[in-house]
Amino acid sequence: MLTSTYIHMPRIGATVEKKIWSNGIKTWDEFMDNHNCLLIPPSKKDMIMTGIQDSVERLECRDFEFFAKSLPSSEHWRAFREFSDKVAYVDIETTGLSPGSSYITVVGIYDGKEARTFVKGIDLDDIVDIFPKYEYLVTFNGARFDLPFIKREFPEIEFNQLHADLMYPLRRIKLSGGLKNIECELGISRAEETVGISGFDAVRLWHQYERGDEEALDLLLKYNCEDIVNLKTIIDMTLPRFIENKFS
Repeated sequence: MLTSTYIHMPRIGATVEKKIWSNGIKTWDEFMDNHNCLLIPPSKKDMIMTGIQDSVERLECRDFEFFAKSLPSSEHWRAFREFSDKVAYVDIETTGLSPGSSYITVVGIYDGKEARTFVKGIDLDDIVDIFPKYEYLVTFNGARFDLPFIKREFPEIEFNQLHADLMYPLRRIKLSGGLKNIECELGISRAEETVGISGFDAVRLWHQYERGDEEALDLLLKYNCEDIVNLKTIIDMTLPRFIENKFS
C-alpha cells in the first residue's frame, strides 16, 4: 500500500490521492507511466513525480524515519509490508491505567519469529537497547497507552519508528471493542489457561508474583505472549481489508 500512497508528499492531500486512484492508477510506477491522462494541474503532477522519485530513494535505503514523519500517524499501517521484516509487536502489562501512579511490570516484544517478555526487577531495562533494532511497531491502543507508558519510564527510548496502532484501522472495517473481542470476531483462540484473563487480572497476577507466587508470573507472561503473537495474526488477517476499504 505504501507504493500506492501520495498523501505523504508535500501539498498532496487525500482528495488528490483519491482522484489518482479513481483513474485506475494505483502505484507509483503506474503514475509515472500514465500521468498525462490525469486531469490534474501540471504543477501538481510535477510535485507528485518529484515526490515519487524521493519516496523510491527513501524506500530503497529503508529510511523508515522519513515515512514515519511524513505519513499521517493514522496511515502508518500502509507501510507495513515494506518494513515488516523489522517489526516489533508490542504489548505491556502495568499495575494500573495511569502512568503517573502506576508502573510497567512486563513488556512483550514479538518480531514475528521469537516472542520475548521483559520483567520488572529482572530484565526490563533491556528494552532500552532492544527497541532501536526495529523499524516498525505494531500495537493495539499503543498510541494512547503502551508507548506513552514506556516513554515515561524510559525517556531515552526515541520511538522514531513507523507505528501501526491497530485499534484505529480495525474500527474502519467495523471491528471495534477490546483486543479480546476482536480476536473472537476473527476466530482467534487462546490457550485454556488464559481464556477470560483481562488487564485487571494481569494486575492481580503481578501482585501474586510479588508475594512469591512464581506460577502467577508464568501465567502473566503467557497471557502477554499471546497478546503480542495475536497482533501479528490480526494484521495478517485484516491488512487486505484495510487496503480494500481505503480504495473503496
